[in-house]
Amino acid sequence: MAPATAKDRLEQALKHYFGYDSFRPGQREVVTAALQNRDLLIVMPTGGGKSLCFQLPALVKPGLTVVVSPLIALMQDQVESLRHNGISATFLNSTLNAEQQRAREMALVKGQVKLLYLAPERLLAERFLPFLDLIRHNVGISAFAVDEAHCVSEWGHDFRPEYRQLRLLRDRYPDVPMMALTATATHRVRLDIIEQLSLRQPLIHIASFNRPNLYYEVRPKNGNSYRELFALIKASNGSTIIYCLSRRQVENIATKLQKDGIVALPYHAGMNDTERRENQTRFIRDDVQVMVATIAFGMGINKPDVRLVIHYDLPRNIESYYQESGRAGRDGEPATCVLFFGYGEVKTIEYLIDQKPDPQEQRISRQQLRQMINYGEGHECRRTILLGYFGDRFAENCRQCDNCRYPKPLEDWTVEAQKFLSCIARCEERFGMNYIIDVLRGSKSQKITQYQHDQLSTYGIGRDKTADAWKLLARSLIHQGLLEETTDGFPVLKLNAASWEVLRRQRSVFIPVPQKYEEETTPASTRRMEVEMLFDKLRLLRKQIADEQSIAPYMIFADSTLRLMAKQRPQTLAELSQISGVGEYKAARYGDRFAAAIAAFCRGQSPTTASDTKMLTLELHQQGLTVAEIAEKREIRPTTVIRHLSELIEINQPVDLNRLVPPERQAAIWKALQTVGDASLSAIRQHLGESYSFDEIRLVRGLWHQRSQEF
Repeated sequence: MAPATAKDRLEQALKHYFGYDSFRPGQREVVTAALQNRDLLIVMPTGGGKSLCFQLPALVKPGLTVVVSPLIALMQDQVESLRHNGISATFLNSTLNAEQQRAREMALVKGQVKLLYLAPERLLAERFLPFLDLIRHNVGISAFAVDEAHCVSEWGHDFRPEYRQLRLLRDRYPDVPMMALTATATHRVRLDIIEQLSLRQPLIHIASFNRPNLYYEVRPKNGNSYRELFALIKASNGSTIIYCLSRRQVENIATKLQKDGIVALPYHAGMNDTERRENQTRFIRDDVQVMVATIAFGMGINKPDVRLVIHYDLPRNIESYYQESGRAGRDGEPATCVLFFGYGEVKTIEYLIDQKPDPQEQRISRQQLRQMINYGEGHECRRTILLGYFGDRFAENCRQCDNCRYPKPLEDWTVEAQKFLSCIARCEERFGMNYIIDVLRGSKSQKITQYQHDQLSTYGIGRDKTADAWKLLARSLIHQGLLEETTDGFPVLKLNAASWEVLRRQRSVFIPVPQKYEEETTPASTRRMEVEMLFDKLRLLRKQIADEQSIAPYMIFADSTLRLMAKQRPQTLAELSQISGVGEYKAARYGDRFAAAIAAFCRGQSPTTASDTKMLTLELHQQGLTVAEIAEKREIRPTTVIRHLSELIEINQPVDLNRLVPPERQAAIWKALQTVGDASLSAIRQHLGESYSFDEIRLVRGLWHQRSQEF
């Protein structure tokens, strides 16, 4: 038999270690170039398979691949995941004691490790470089992989000076190929990476920045935002990350969610290392649904099954937002990214920018902030704005963002704009937005009386619109260049030439007016419901096995793999091995338990039916709406909603009965059912007494029927 070629070994390793039969777009080209010892610059979005581009060549090539990674938590998580796939990987960092350090160094010298993860500071330390020379002499160094390579560039959103020193590797090891990888890099940043790392005629691979599985949405920040955030979490069937601008906001939101029954934990720089590590571990292992974090959390998480990312405060730039929102749906499954856009944070960020000592750094930061505001205010496709920032064109209706799904109609607000601009002029361009709105809406504040602005012709002519509507107009005027606002710490509105064109009726003003959010619903078929039920059972099994081994559930199988199992229902080890993401290694380790669980589900499965209208009721219930709110939204009677929920409970759908009937009252009704049996509602109520409603009895009886079917 002819010896296996490098290509054969590549395919075998891809299937054996990672469980995939084929490469994602662009991966084969990159891996092939890596095997040819070329320098590489790889720009792939989060979840695009970037890590495999250096991990797979490391397994095929002789010698050690050295990976530069900026955060301890991230490198530890990646190494643990690799080891669980049967790959020999390790890290060296400050978390190790002297004995652990020596054992790992010995394994490296003996060639027992294929991938070594290090922070740039340790890699370039005076003591470590001679040790690296020893490794090269004994086993060879196959490649250097610089992850998060945008940190090299001052034009990147997370510049780190220590990354600049990595060019010393090229001087010391000129024959070792170098691979730079990042998920976020503009054209300027890419050129800077090539120069700073001294890459030699690198193959540059730039994957599309589009993440088609992500839904992007921007909501206005107002007094109702926490309630909306809570509803989003309740409606999400999976892990959630909430990003906030300050530690105080992180603690505030985490505390509120905990009080409202959501298992949430904080994560910020004010916590000690042990607290942060414990909270992150609980989140990764699915013991906690929600992590509330400052942006420092962004690069320290390696969890592929995050279903919802919420930015409760405004990010400082688009690159940060793209990377942080990109933590959602890394497994390729549908996920949602929501930004609550408020102008209060703009002033906070501007203040922080003003504290920077370098004027050039201030200029770059202000430009980046304006681009972020443009994203929040924009009424075109969110993908068009995001991808355009990175030079990636997207010129179609994506149907996966709020602006495409719920287009905001442009309305002619020329008359309102004339009122607003006229009021600014009559107030002599000396005041800010809120004051002008108060004048327009006829406020009787002492300040307005003091300046005698209650005598102006524009006083009170804007009572027909809310303050929020006037703010929407004002921001749109600024965004369109029809009005100026000073940025010296005291925001004052100033007219410009375009403002006077509007006042002289030489220019019309159109603004996008947000519409009320109405969630699209896709009625679930019986088959889809069954798939979801099996998927949930497989997730529970995965969590059980993960807890037994003290690892993160995603290290066993990704959500996408479990969903394929739920759809295809493999009931033997051979069938299970064909599922994408399983592979020989994991099939041998876990296959029997998952195949048995699927077979048991198929044997015990009973027909499950629910009409489209009931499923719509269920979706609204899962969003956190009360019975009355569901009835009002659907324009049906509350008793009809109760009947829907009772019948959904009976067929074992995820209805939260504790929200509808207090547990102690459930216990009393259950006891009555045990005594009276499956009688009429009237008979059960007569036994209980009139303090119990027919609605409560109907709901608990639904659970009684469902449990009766199990025995």
